[in-house]
Amino acid sequence: MKTISLARYRVFEGSLILINASYSYHDTVKKILKPIDTDNKKLFLEKEAADAFLMLMSDIGGWKEIAAVSGWRSINEQHDIFSSSLIEKGLEFTQKYVAFPGYSEHQSGLAIDLGLRQSDIDYIRPSFTYSGICKAFKDKAAHYGFIERYPKGKEGITNIAWEPWHFRYVGCPHAEIITKLDLTFEEYHDFLKQYEYGRKSFKYANSEKLWSISYMKACAESFTNIEGDPGSTLYISGNNSDGFILTELKNK
Repeated sequence: MKTISLARYRVFEGSLILINASYSYHDTVKKILKPIDTDNKKLFLEKEAADAFLMLMSDIGGWKEIAAVSGWRSINEQHDIFSSSLIEKGLEFTQKYVAFPGYSEHQSGLAIDLGLRQSDIDYIRPSFTYSGICKAFKDKAAHYGFIERYPKGKEGITNIAWEPWHFRYVGCPHAEIITKLDLTFEEYHDFLKQYEYGRKSFKYANSEKLWSISYMKACAESFTNIEGDPGSTLYISGNNSDGFILTELKNK
């Protein structure tokens, strides 16, 4: 067995960090950002998310009809968007559609807003339907690690209005599980906490791979030690609050 020691701040890192009005984004490590749109060289995603997004767009031939509207944002950019929305749209609209600076998924580089290519694209609420090329993107999204982050009917859980244009990279197999179980990202984090590492795990398999997923609470005052199985590949992400999500890829 191989022991992996994780410092407390590592709970704020990884593709599974939950960012919302209750959990702010912690910029603890320098991100590797990658451009995602040759037409707009100011659009970036975190590298792993960018690679997955570009493969998905290539798979569906999406660039002719889909525009990348917003990717990674600095906290200053988020502040400007929030302030402008308050002035132009008012408090009620802004609270529904714009995250408070420091609490936006866009700051992580793991979120992207998409819209149909047209002459006038609404930066805050771009048009992204459930038909045509948009449906093709949504149908393939989970396979490439993306979820529709703010689904219709779950506004009471996400505390954000329905946003069919906003996608979040969480990686595989988590996007597939969230989609199949019809969960929000908030619900998925609660769901995983019942699978305590070393006691029981959630098993998930597709046609190619088998995963074992569990949660481990972080030690509050010292390093968290995880005993890794040398016979499998272990991926670790913080949850952005109190622990780690362990995704173990096993031989099928």
